[in-house]
Formats: sequence, structure tokens, C-alpha cells
Amino acid sequence: MFKMLKFNSRIWFLLGFAGCVGLLGMGAYFQLVDGLEPCPLCISQRLAILLTGLVFLVAGLHNPGQTGVTRYAIVGAAAALSGASISTRHVWLQHLPPDQVPECSPGLEFMLQNFPLFDTIKLMLNGTGDCAKIDWTFLGFSMPVWTLVAFLMLAALSLLQIWNCEKK
Repeated sequence: MFKMLKFNSRIWFLLGFAGCVGLLGMGAYFQLVDGLEPCPLCISQRLAILLTGLVFLVAGLHNPGQTGVTRYAIVGAAAALSGASISTRHVWLQHLPPDQVPECSPGLEFMLQNFPLFDTIKLMLNGTGDCAKIDWTFLGFSMPVWTLVAFLMLAALSLLQIWNCEKK
């Protein structure tokens, strides 16, 4: 009976991709409709979601055997866990006392035009005072907390495919 309920790895990877598309869609909604401007860490998290989604899409389209599924699962989990580390930093910044919050930096567009790329990436990943501001909550948790939960779920989904793969 459980074999009938078990999806193959291809379907799970494609469902993970759909989840990533949904997360990116929600980010676009909050930015374009609700008017919430993303901070540098938010943009970094979106890039990690995009990377994770692309790994899932390629894995789903490729539909490899056990070895390939294992490789895609590890790469997908690594992408999701890198996003989780960015989310963890974001949550940490939001819980700092006000006197310890880093200063706000110029906008991303200004940084890309006036700073070397490496410095811009470093500023994006470190976060700024903009990142410490909580503009939105759901059930008492800020957006970075929910993003952290999503990244951990995506990493778990990815790693579970190692054991879910049908042996050929």
C-alpha cells in the first residue's frame, strides 16, 4: 500500500522546484504589491532559492539513476543550506539590541554601480541596518524565520531523495 503512495524522485524534485517558484512569487508579491523593499540579505536569500530551484528543476528533468539522484540531492541540499545560513544571519540581525545593529548601507543599485563586485557581495551577505527592521510577521514570526523554515524543508526534501530513489 505504501508503494502506491510513494512518488519517484523526479516528481519530488519537480515539487521542490514548484515550491521554490512559489517562494520567489511570494517575494515578488511582497515587493511589488505590498511595497516591502528587500534588504541585501533578502536578495541573497532569493538568489539561494533560485539556485535551489534550478538544481531541483535540472534533477527533475534529467531523471537520473541512484548515483545521479544522490549527487543532485547533495547539491540541492547544499544550495538550500547556504540559503538557510543567510536566513540565520538575518534572524540574528533582527534580534540584536538596537545599539548593536550595523549601520544602514546605500541601496543595492548604488553599490553595484560604485563598488567592486566583491565588496558588494560582501555587504549583501553581511547585512545592514535595513536587514534588522521587521516589516512583516505571520503567526509572530518574521519573514526571515519563515524563509529559514522553507530552506530547511527544501534541504530535507532534497536529502530524502537519496533514500527515495528507486533501485534499478
